[in-house]
Amino acid sequence: MDDLQLQQLGGPLTVGLLVLFFGLTMLISLRISRRKENADAYMTAGNKIGLGVSAASMTATWIWAASMYASATSGYVYGVSGPIHYGLWGALMILFIYPYGRRIRAVAPNAHTLAEVMYARHGRSSQLMLAGSNILGSVISLTSNFIAGGALIAMLSPFSFSQGIAVIAGGVLLYTLWSGFRASVLTDFIQVCAMLGAVVVVIPAIFFAMGGPAVFVEGAANLTPQQTSFFSSDAFLNQGAPYIAAVLAYAIGNQTIAQRLFAVREDLIKPTFITATIGYGATIIGVGMLGVVALYAGINPMEGDLNNLIPQMAGTYFGPVLLSVFFIMIIGSLASTADSDLSALSSIMMADVYGRAGRRKADPRLMLTVGRATMVVATGVALYFAGARMNILDLLVLVGAIWGALVFPVIASFYWEKVTNKAFTVSVIAALAIFFPVRFGWIPMQGAVGYAFDAVAVVGVGVVAGLMVFGFFGARPARIVGVVAALAAAPFALGFLHDYPVLSGSLIAYAVSTVVCTLMSLSNRTGFDFSRIARLTGDFDVEEASAAARTPAPASARAGSPIIHPQQMEN
Repeated sequence: MDDLQLQQLGGPLTVGLLVLFFGLTMLISLRISRRKENADAYMTAGNKIGLGVSAASMTATWIWAASMYASATSGYVYGVSGPIHYGLWGALMILFIYPYGRRIRAVAPNAHTLAEVMYARHGRSSQLMLAGSNILGSVISLTSNFIAGGALIAMLSPFSFSQGIAVIAGGVLLYTLWSGFRASVLTDFIQVCAMLGAVVVVIPAIFFAMGGPAVFVEGAANLTPQQTSFFSSDAFLNQGAPYIAAVLAYAIGNQTIAQRLFAVREDLIKPTFITATIGYGATIIGVGMLGVVALYAGINPMEGDLNNLIPQMAGTYFGPVLLSVFFIMIIGSLASTADSDLSALSSIMMADVYGRAGRRKADPRLMLTVGRATMVVATGVALYFAGARMNILDLLVLVGAIWGALVFPVIASFYWEKVTNKAFTVSVIAALAIFFPVRFGWIPMQGAVGYAFDAVAVVGVGVVAGLMVFGFFGARPARIVGVVAALAAAPFALGFLHDYPVLSGSLIAYAVSTVVCTLMSLSNRTGFDFSRIARLTGDFDVEEASAAARTPAPASARAGSPIIHPQQMEN
């Protein structure tokens, strides 16, 4: 299959498609821009986005070019079960987050970032820890999308990888810079329509161009027994299980998701997350199956780079029309997430680094300057790192594993009044201090040491299972499921789990942060009044925000006093 010629779009056609796509999104941004922009609308669009736009935005943000490429990579490496492990667990994690989302909005109806809420709940160190992890995650996500766009343009047009990432970065930055989050969600609606429409055309077209069902018969010899099995242990241990842990962490800690949670109308949280679950799962599993087809067909990725696999298949089997449709699909998917990353980064810098720092009152006009400057700087940093062309799948799992250290402390902080700032901070630091040596093999795992880390990882299995249940059914069922899951996993995990450092490191991060946070919080004899969070978070542009426009705090989170600055909180 390696002697097939790669079809390319011509230079003028490539430029025309890019101008059409980014020109349309820029026009939308200009139409909604305001002469005097509102800082709160720039971050969360007034906390009252409807179902159609919010569901489309959530779906578009979760379906990014990197996830398409990574799902195809999973299919190519692990066979038929790879895309299912990637797409199914990613979809279910969107669903699992919605009960937590309802709780977060109940206690912080007008917040802008999770880190802002952590400041109201705990203090500065917890806020900066969550904000810092989101800055790292969003920069890596932005880098991944630039890599995907650069690889696409380099392969399917006369332009180079460097030119490609520069054009993608410039196009996304220009339309997002004007109106921030509002531009992101409104353009997401158009992008997701174009993207899903293209998926319906592209996947069957590639499949039948490669020979249709016959490819599975003729290419069966190219697969190992593990790759042909729907119940592949290799796929589960290397892809499925680490991704369960990683995506749960993404759902809880990712500011791009939290930003949409704070923006959507509170009564529409459930249908928004359900719609995004279905849209993401169907699309990503379908795209991932292209990697399986490539495996059956014996295709070798160009230059040995798995990021090239999907563009290579499109360039091999499509003519100019379908290749243009495919091109727009990938550009739309990466742009929808890249603008979300820029909006998330700007909100963190606006609300957490400037808005809730110090004892001065935040100036909304200066906040907008900070947000726009953040977008420019973040784009430059991501462009710099994109030149390394790192493996996208590795980046996704690594960031998710790092966020795993935050999941339990963050969730517990919204439900358990005994969690303290010290417990939050120490537990996250302890988890990361153990995660990195395990993940990168800095600790020899022979003998008793390996068994000890396996035992900790088994606790992590119970934590992940319990957290999945807790949001829907409460603490008691979660404890039961967690204990049962850990006991069931122990006979299979002890003695060999340390041979899978990605999975082992993720589970250990969950376990350590949970155990340390719980033990340190149990000694706290004073409870936290959750109604304070609604008073300590809220609008910055209070002069322009009318009382009717604001979402009222629920009775459980209302204290009858006006919003005050977080620095007025007692130490």
